[in-house]
Amino acid sequence: MDRDYRLTLAVLAGLYLCLWSVLAIAPLHRDDWLLENALVIVFVVALLSGHRHFPLSRLSYVLIFILLSLHAVGAHYTYAEVPYDAAWRAVFGFSLNEAMDWQRNHFDRLVHFIYGLTFAYPMREVFLRIANVRGFWGYFLPLDLTMSTSMLYELIEWAAASVFGGELGMAYLGTQGDVWDAHRDMALASLGALLTVSLVALVNWRYKRDFAREWNESLRVKRTTPLGDGDGEVL
Repeated sequence: MDRDYRLTLAVLAGLYLCLWSVLAIAPLHRDDWLLENALVIVFVVALLSGHRHFPLSRLSYVLIFILLSLHAVGAHYTYAEVPYDAAWRAVFGFSLNEAMDWQRNHFDRLVHFIYGLTFAYPMREVFLRIANVRGFWGYFLPLDLTMSTSMLYELIEWAAASVFGGELGMAYLGTQGDVWDAHRDMALASLGALLTVSLVALVNWRYKRDFAREWNESLRVKRTTPLGDGDGEVL
């Protein structure tokens, strides 16, 4: 690893630690803050544990930093109470919610979209470097994993709300009265991931000479006989 790589990681880690520490002081609802950070702690520990044997690219770490930073803000206020509209009004002199005719706090929607936008690229890197996927699968599998983890998170939210109940459960769930909240969140995460893989595919199509050949080869049938049909291999 070169000096610039190590410096980038040190800066990102330092900035996130400072932001997280400041926002950990007197959050609006401490119990919800603890719930919101449970998965973050697991993710960060896994990221640090795997860094020595499987360091990601600088771009992947930058994208992860953006996502974790936005989540830290949401955890501090709870997603339904992030005062982005007040901040917007202070800077631009008018209400963003009123201008867009929004009836709810949309910070959670933003973070779900950013999740898809930022998570798909690191997952593509993992698939390319570990599973050695190529062509179509190098774009579809990151999109698929981002969508499935978005769905899994909605299930975790539902389970936590069922277990804890009351105000804590509702604060963590954050539906704000929208019966389609989970569906909209998953759709936005999927859209963000789709935009990322599409952009990466567009760049590779433009600058990678063997893009078409690799894409076609990835969709070619490699074995014409079904598994388990006289070839000695079980499903």
